Amino acid sequence: MNYISNTDAQRQEMLHEIGVDSFEELLRDIPEELRNIKLNLSEGLSELELIKSLRELSERNADLNHYTSYLGAGAYDHFIPSVVKTVISRGEFYTSYTPYQPEVSQGTLQAVYEYQSLICELTGMDVSNASLYDGASALGEAAILTLNATNRAEIVVSKTVHPEYRAVLKTYLRGLGAPIHEIPYTEDGTTDLEELKNAVNENTASVILQNPNFFGCIERMSKSSEITHSNDALFVACVNPISLGVLKPPGEYGADLAVGEGQPLGNPIAFGGPYLGFFATTQKLMRKLPGRIVGQTKDTEGRRGFVLTLQAREQHIRREKATSNICTNQALNALAACVYLSAMGKSGVSKVARLNLQKSHYAQERLCELDGFELKFSAPPSSPGCSIFFNEFLIQCNSDPNEINKKLLNKKIIGGLPVERFYPELKNCVLFCVTEMRTKEEIDTLVATIGKRRR
Repeated sequence: MNYISNTDAQRQEMLHEIGVDSFEELLRDIPEELRNIKLNLSEGLSELELIKSLRELSERNADLNHYTSYLGAGAYDHFIPSVVKTVISRGEFYTSYTPYQPEVSQGTLQAVYEYQSLICELTGMDVSNASLYDGASALGEAAILTLNATNRAEIVVSKTVHPEYRAVLKTYLRGLGAPIHEIPYTEDGTTDLEELKNAVNENTASVILQNPNFFGCIERMSKSSEITHSNDALFVACVNPISLGVLKPPGEYGADLAVGEGQPLGNPIAFGGPYLGFFATTQKLMRKLPGRIVGQTKDTEGRRGFVLTLQAREQHIRREKATSNICTNQALNALAACVYLSAMGKSGVSKVARLNLQKSHYAQERLCELDGFELKFSAPPSSPGCSIFFNEFLIQCNSDPNEINKKLLNKKIIGGLPVERFYPELKNCVLFCVTEMRTKEEIDTLVATIGKRRR
């Protein structure tokens, strides 16, 4: 009773300190109908009943083991070698949390170091961190880094960058008061370089482009890098890692930072996560990298060892000197990427990329044989435009994309993404994605299910 009365007394003291007389008065701004919401919960279930109920719910999902998917837009259905799951399921990796005592976490640190080395090789950059939460947060952190590195105030970003990434970017920069200038796209689906030239000035901290962009189009990255650097701004390349098997890596066209979503590297779609954001940069910007970085060293006996190094996050140094408040990395997902890249090798990644390129172009050609279907972004014959795309392409339909997708779903086919909710001007346009997982027969079935060929 004494404990209860003391608690009541403490509660009354806190209410008095807040300036109200009762708990009910504290809630006075909440509408009455929202204070006593009754949850429509069923009676408790036994373990057997619960498992059965959950299984029935799970069967309502479009499981990719039983459905064929043409949905991409940032999450991609790629083949994952069985060795990936075998390695990341080992107890020493699966149950380990974070190397707060790095001297006794050598296995974890070595795995991260190998991941960083592979990301650098893939992107052509000098140094990588241990990964971030996802591709969108990596993009946001890259923008903040460029603001700090240049002491400039504005970010220039193309509208062809993934719209959800741009939404995260706005959230990241809102508190900093940094304006964002968005550059429109041209009729070939790529960034308007004339608009870019006019937008970049002495106040621009960085220019952000995605390649391939949200529409799957190949951007003119070398030219964009030249425009950016002519104004002493930093160039941020957001890239699909699989595409680097056929496309020039960011390090070769002068990118200062390379970021992106690492999910295609051995991580399943898994209802949106968890994923990993990769983040690589030049040696010049190395000390401003957010998150963890693992370095290689030698102990007093000359043996190779691994340490956390160059820790610019607020958990390890004085807060006013920190460049980021990111305090973790996606270690298990990064390990999956590391195992995937090690298993596939340079030639394997290149082969997967070529298959993505070839199969997506075959699918586009077949879909454009249908009555009322055409490629939305096609460049004039004289220009190197979006007739070349990677594994995604935008199709203009003569009917409601949502109705098309309902029809496909009845045949256990997950259709493309209607992009109108992100780009209102692109009405009845669908973003299709084709990876190495799709066979010729599956693509032909997709086309046959959608509609009739032109006469």
